[in-house]
Amino acid sequence: MEAAVFGLLGLMVAFSFSAAAGRYDFRRDLIVQEANAIGTAYLRLYLLADSDQPPLRALFRSYVDSRLETYRKLPDLHAAEKELAHTGEIQGEIWTQAIADVRNPKSQPDSAKLLLPALNEMIDIITTRTMAARSHPPSDLFYLLLGLGLVASLLAGYGMGGGDRRSWLHILGFAAVTAVVIFVIVDLEFPRLGYIRLDAYDRVLVELRNSMK
Repeated sequence: MEAAVFGLLGLMVAFSFSAAAGRYDFRRDLIVQEANAIGTAYLRLYLLADSDQPPLRALFRSYVDSRLETYRKLPDLHAAEKELAHTGEIQGEIWTQAIADVRNPKSQPDSAKLLLPALNEMIDIITTRTMAARSHPPSDLFYLLLGLGLVASLLAGYGMGGGDRRSWLHILGFAAVTAVVIFVIVDLEFPRLGYIRLDAYDRVLVELRNSMK
């Protein structure tokens, strides 16, 4: 009975940790993908007429600032969602302005074919990042982990009860390891709210913003 419970607990911990680490890596990679998409679209502004470039470049700088500000405002979800809506407004301005600028006879002939798909990718990545940030396992999984940890602790304590004395090293060690592992799994699932954070990877967007002159 004890072997079955401890085996199930180990399986659940391994599965949950692997899944949480995978989602963490995916969210980290999306930051790089977004920076690349914005950088590509920004470079393709050179295809437009010289007179049309400065307004769009200013909008791009505001756009990147808004993207960075969205995640800086976490864990205040209301403020982050408000900033995300502001980002959407800037998106609309960039798209509308770009549509008008590619029709300028002074723009490069292939500006529409090259710039608009890049802008579309830049916009789409926001939806991908937003959904990735909201993607978490069902709360029942965390309750199951806690429940299994408690049951395993109960069985371990019951098994040790037949001994002549208590081994506090084993008692505290088991409790600490179980609690820390579950805490790390939860922290990985919410990398903008706890100790394990994605803020360091936002540096790529900061560097991109600094390069926009």
